[in-house]
Amino acid sequence: MSAAPPPREPTRRLFFALWPKEEQRRALFEATHQAVSACGGRAVPVQNLHATLAFLGSVAERRIGELQETARRVALAFVPEPRPLSVHFNELAHWLRPQILVALSGAEAGAAGCLAAVLRSEAQAAGFSPDLKPFHAHVTLARKVARAPALSMASAVTWTFDAFALVQSSGNAEGAAYSVVQSYLLVKHEKAHGQPQN
Repeated sequence: MSAAPPPREPTRRLFFALWPKEEQRRALFEATHQAVSACGGRAVPVQNLHATLAFLGSVAERRIGELQETARRVALAFVPEPRPLSVHFNELAHWLRPQILVALSGAEAGAAGCLAAVLRSEAQAAGFSPDLKPFHAHVTLARKVARAPALSMASAVTWTFDAFALVQSSGNAEGAAYSVVQSYLLVKHEKAHGQPQN
């Protein structure tokens, strides 16, 4: 009689993100609402709008503390220029393969791209398996978009951040649900002035 397989280790589906304030989400929703309605896809709920920095996939629960410590080290060392970190969304695009409509930043990645690269690098060095695709600042607005006409935003929208977040993704009958596990402050008064941390 063969032994029963060992129980599967509990995991969580995690990613690092720029997690906007409610008014920032609302501004992007209003600037893209007409395009989202016209694209024929399934709109992402306003409360789910965010910009992913580094997707980590399934992480063993026993290693979440280690991941949080990695994030704390990155936050302490990273000083965005200019401060606070900002992302300017001024374009829409239909990404055919994943069938999504996204808001894009037409500018270079800047501080957000640097932060994404550091988070990926440090997570990988710590033994995690982040998605290593190059960072392109975007917000997913709608899913299951088979084709989209020429669309534009009603107005450009700028999101500003003084922190990034570790976020958990879980599925439900209505799609993905996101919850912030922890936020990491980037712009501390002492750090911004080169003084030692307490």
